[in-house]
Amino acid sequence: MKSITLAAGGLLLLAQSIGTAMAAQPAMPPQAALCGSCHGPQGQGVEPLGPRLAGLSSQYIQQQIKLFQAGTRQNATMMPMAMTLQGDEVIGQVANYFSAQSVAEVKPKLRGEQVVFADPTEKLVYQGDWTRNLPACVTCHGPSGLGGGTFPRLAGQQASYIKTQLHAWQDGSRKGDVDGMMEHVAKQLNSAEIDAIASYFANLK
Repeated sequence: MKSITLAAGGLLLLAQSIGTAMAAQPAMPPQAALCGSCHGPQGQGVEPLGPRLAGLSSQYIQQQIKLFQAGTRQNATMMPMAMTLQGDEVIGQVANYFSAQSVAEVKPKLRGEQVVFADPTEKLVYQGDWTRNLPACVTCHGPSGLGGGTFPRLAGQQASYIKTQLHAWQDGSRKGDVDGMMEHVAKQLNSAEIDAIASYFANLK
């Protein structure tokens, strides 16, 4: 009888913890439902339809929505979708919802933890290549590409999306970065480096 009571108590605690976790997740605002059709209801991404939004900062998501609305950032699908979100309050609600969704934990590798990199991709990610005036990816995107503020999280993002965006910065079809910073970076990379960097960050899960 005691074991049955303990088991029942354990199930109750489990149910309570699940309920608490569910309550901690914000409810999807109605305006975000359309976004979820391509990016997933929790913003985990639906390849190849839409990249992962979970883990991106609310500030970054809001900024990108406004760039699509202004036509500064071009995408045949996203531009009309962004126009359905009218007003800063609505944009903020959608951005806050996706930003709050859970993402896989990644232990950040802090600058200085490792000085010598045998792998050329890791060297680009953590040290850059100053012979090409190329800063490390983590200089802006944070330790292990975890992002923050106006810089997106790269860790765990779809490799195909990272690759596509780097090529878009490279050929000038994507705009909206401060002082043309990403365009400069992308133009220093060759196709093999773009593939390798995209794969590296995608697998940081």
